[in-house]
Amino acid sequence: MKNRQEKKKDFEALQKDLQSSPHVFLTGYEKMTVSQDFQLRKVVRGAGGNYKVVKNNLAELAAAGLPAEGLMKGIRGMTSMAFTSGDPVALAKALSKYAKENPAFTFKAGMVEGRVVDVASIQDLANMPPKEEIYAKMLFLINAGAQRLVTAINGVGRNVAVVIDQAVQANKFQ
Repeated sequence: MKNRQEKKKDFEALQKDLQSSPHVFLTGYEKMTVSQDFQLRKVVRGAGGNYKVVKNNLAELAAAGLPAEGLMKGIRGMTSMAFTSGDPVALAKALSKYAKENPAFTFKAGMVEGRVVDVASIQDLANMPPKEEIYAKMLFLINAGAQRLVTAINGVGRNVAVVIDQAVQANKFQ
């Protein structure tokens, strides 16, 4: 059993993690084997996140006064959390994929950019395209206007050249 100092260190570490992570996913891990848990931790690390099993009352106390307070309020059952300060979409995708392969792993709730979201929103987030693809689409849309402008400007010159060429072929300049 942990003594008071160790519990205080755990509390402070959890509080620090919650402060520095705007993206947190609460999950349930009942009936998971040790090898499944090991694989889950590997998947979370691969997505750029961290994974921690938490005590419900400790998590609720650590979140007091933080954006995660609404997320941690009233959690029940065996709870773990996956969190990141990086890309929440990558972590949500990795966790969703793992949840499909292992039905013992479930989502409880989440927090993205400091805002509490439900399980359906986590699934929507996991179905989003990667950040790079969104950036590419935005750049395409920004570039499309400029391309149309250049095409229109070139079209005027091309049309003038065609008219002059047709006039020369019809001997209109004699």
